[in-house]
Amino acid sequence: MTQEKSNTDAYAFNKLRKKIRGCVGKAVADYNMIEAGDVIMACASGGKDSHVMIDMLLHLQKTAPIDFKVVVVNLDQKQPDFPAHILPDYFEALGVPYYIIDKDTFSVVQAKIPEGKTTCGLCSRLRRGTLYAFAEKIGATKIALGHHMDDIVETLFLSLFFNGKLKAMPPKLLSDDRRNIVIRPLAYCREKDLLQYANLKAYPIIPCNLCGSQENLQRQNIKAMLNNWDTHSPGRVENVFNAMKEVAPSQLCDTKLFNFTDLTIDRTGEAKPYAFEEAEISSTNLNQAVEITFDPKPFNPKPFVKNSA
Repeated sequence: MTQEKSNTDAYAFNKLRKKIRGCVGKAVADYNMIEAGDVIMACASGGKDSHVMIDMLLHLQKTAPIDFKVVVVNLDQKQPDFPAHILPDYFEALGVPYYIIDKDTFSVVQAKIPEGKTTCGLCSRLRRGTLYAFAEKIGATKIALGHHMDDIVETLFLSLFFNGKLKAMPPKLLSDDRRNIVIRPLAYCREKDLLQYANLKAYPIIPCNLCGSQENLQRQNIKAMLNNWDTHSPGRVENVFNAMKEVAPSQLCDTKLFNFTDLTIDRTGEAKPYAFEEAEISSTNLNQAVEITFDPKPFNPKPFVKNSA
């Protein structure tokens, strides 16, 4: 019975690993994330997502038909009780080249953010700036981050609900100063799969709450909404993500993306069949010619304004 259970567990693990590898491979191919000669700086936070990402990148490095390098980088932000030895020990055992950047962003955040307020926003900006600069220093051509599909969909709704903007995190991004390209190889992966895989692999996980700050409550609420969808409406999160890949600017409202001002009628080509042409029309005598005349007048909004008197 023990052997049978072991075989079942091995089958489930291999199936999950194959699924994640397939998602990563497709995302990398769809967005041309990795090219021959690239130096990929894989950012390791010590969380489950970055561990899985590094695992997948190293697998791709062995199996892909092109040559590229993977360099792991961890930013030690000097958070209290941060176990500084865990990641270097793990990277040494993994046999992957790595850097540990020592930068006390924790003190900066503590000085800038009032007590009781979330520190995640400023912490993230400081971390991003440090990593961008270090990527240039070591000659990295791509910066790999461990964001997954759930992160991207959550960011879409956060932006939609609280900022009034239809934006999220793209699988591939050119930084504003055009000096770095960010890739997200886990963009097609669901968080629940990554969590299960990380538990099976028993990665040395370092939690992201050492500074005493809890993740933004708004994001937690969005995450709960997505979890509820997974329970009651499976596939909805994937549909939302796929919608970001099938954008129709003419069906939205952004005048910067689509020219609504200069829309004109063009009836020179062959007419598309309309449903009403097949219907019986009884309100008009079709045997009589109907002539429509149009006398254009300036638009007067006054008739549409209700008299408040």
